[in-house]
Amino acid sequence: MDELPGTLGTSASLALRLGQFVFAVASILFMCVQVDFYGYTAFCFLVTVMGLDVPWSLTLALVDAFSVFVRSSYRQPGIISIIVIGDWVLSFLSLAAACSTASVADLLITSGGSFCSGKLCSRYQLSAAMAFLSWFLSLGSFLFNLWLLQSL
Repeated sequence: MDELPGTLGTSASLALRLGQFVFAVASILFMCVQVDFYGYTAFCFLVTVMGLDVPWSLTLALVDAFSVFVRSSYRQPGIISIIVIGDWVLSFLSLAAACSTASVADLLITSGGSFCSGKLCSRYQLSAAMAFLSWFLSLGSFLFNLWLLQSL
């Protein structure tokens, strides 16, 4: 079987995982650095989900890097099933967190700026944007690996 780009053990999968990692870390940093995010549940949810996404993405990026450089294959149905389920769960959680953060940030902005300054609200929006980008890459990883699982 030919290698599908984006599936476990390919350089495209490594790029997807590194992108997920970078955007999840950026989302956490925009939310947490010098910001009182813990006053809103949606922001705490985003930090929690991105905090789960960081080790997941980094671990799978290391597996992909090892697989690419050593040329070994982890294409067993059990392993791919676990990765598909993990990507599926984190993809839905990332989307929910990004949407809730974006909606709360929009609500804070439209309230007239009395709840957060323009600079603070823009950081919330940037954090939500980074979470959306992380979700997009997570969804891509999920779909590619689901395709691989189906073909095994």
